Formats: sequence, structure tokens, C-alpha cells
Amino acid sequence: EVQLVESGGGSVQPGASLRLRCVASGFAFDGYAMSWVRQAPGKGFEWVASINLDGRTIEYSDAAKGRFTISRDNSKNTLYLQLNDLETDDTAMYYCARTWSPLKPDGTLYSSGRKYWGQGTQVTVSS
Repeated sequence: EVQLVESGGGSVQPGASLRLRCVASGFAFDGYAMSWVRQAPGKGFEWVASINLDGRTIEYSDAAKGRFTISRDNSKNTLYLQLNDLETDDTAMYYCARTWSPLKPDGTLYSSGRKYWGQGTQVTVSS
């Protein structure tokens, strides 16, 4: 059974940092690209970043560029998202997904939905 378990979220003040973690099991982690998606309260899903099998190809959303860093450790079956200089607009549930492209270009879900997503970890940024 494919399992993705996120952790590392929390409540922090603006300017703080967090490191999110996604531990994978039930599949060959090093055989899949991975990504992070977030959903702010009352809003739709937003793609954050993607990383390929060996971590050499990475892409970020405009909102993530310069502040967030995606990485992976295939020996530990773990995906990471380092969040730096957090802003109140970063408040959201953060999900990891077993795919390079978790959302359609318009931000909606594919027909597979959230089949290979984790349950999420909450990040709250407030002063």
C-alpha cells in the first residue's frame, strides 16, 4: 500500500523557517518524481514545487522561488520542503504527492484526484 506521511508543520511568526518532511512507503521511492502542493483556507490547491527521480531537476512556483527548497533523500525514502522567511500568505495545509504534476494547469485535480497524496501537515504563519 502506498503511504505518504507528512510532518514538520506548525504555528510560527512571519520570518520564521520550517522544514517539512514526507516519508514514503509501499513503493519504490527512487522511481518517482515527487511534488509539494498546498491549500490555503478557503482556497483551491496550489502547486509549490516538484523534483525528479534523482533530485537533479527541480521546479518551483513563483511564490516558492527564493524562499522554499525542495529536496529528497532516496536512501531514507523521504521528501523535504524547507520553508524560509515565511509570510502570512504561506498559511496552508501542505501535501506531498507522488507525481511531478499533481494539478492541471488550471489548478484543478486530475481524474485520479488525491490518490497518491499524503494527508498533509498544517503550516500557520501569524504574528
